[in-house]
Amino acid sequence: MTGFDGSIDTHGPDKQALISRVKGILLSPKSEWPVIDGESTTVGQLYAGYIAILSAIPPLATFIGVSVFGVSIPFIGTYRVPMGSAITSAITQYILGLVGVYVLALIIDALAPTFAGEKNLIQALKVAAYSYTAGWIAGIFALIPGLRLLGILGLYSFYLLYLGLPTLMKSPKEKAAGYSAVVVICAILLFWAVAAVGSAFISRPPVPGLG
Repeated sequence: MTGFDGSIDTHGPDKQALISRVKGILLSPKSEWPVIDGESTTVGQLYAGYIAILSAIPPLATFIGVSVFGVSIPFIGTYRVPMGSAITSAITQYILGLVGVYVLALIIDALAPTFAGEKNLIQALKVAAYSYTAGWIAGIFALIPGLRLLGILGLYSFYLLYLGLPTLMKSPKEKAAGYSAVVVICAILLFWAVAAVGSAFISRPPVPGLG
């Protein structure tokens, strides 16, 4: 596998490259996107070295959070989701999340000409994958009930998307806001669809008085 620095990695994902990319895209996105723009990669490399790893954080953290720490429910107390139900939900969310990134890339690519950009599926997948980074990392807060509200920090992904679109898809900066707005709406719909399907597998607590 080729690392983010162009080197050949024959032992699977390059952990240092992964950490470096996460730090770069979160802390200095304006300088990181041009670097990403010039990298040669494939769909398989992006998934194996980045997407498949980071996208596992939210479902794994949620699985541990709801099955070990539990969910606080008014008038009921703390409810711990049964292990089997939590595992099924986590696997479903993970698989759909992997698909969702690719679907978002297809949308980004299809919309490019509308905003005077250039169609390029690999570049679109880079935008989708790396802009999702903040959301994936913020998913760790699902582990502990008291910290779950901090998951809102994942909204930083929208800003990353706004910066990445004009750089990778060659859309004029004056059209970046409109391009980003449309893609963000699509991303939100995809997120809610994945969350809704995943939550459908979560067992619900019995309602008091109804058995």
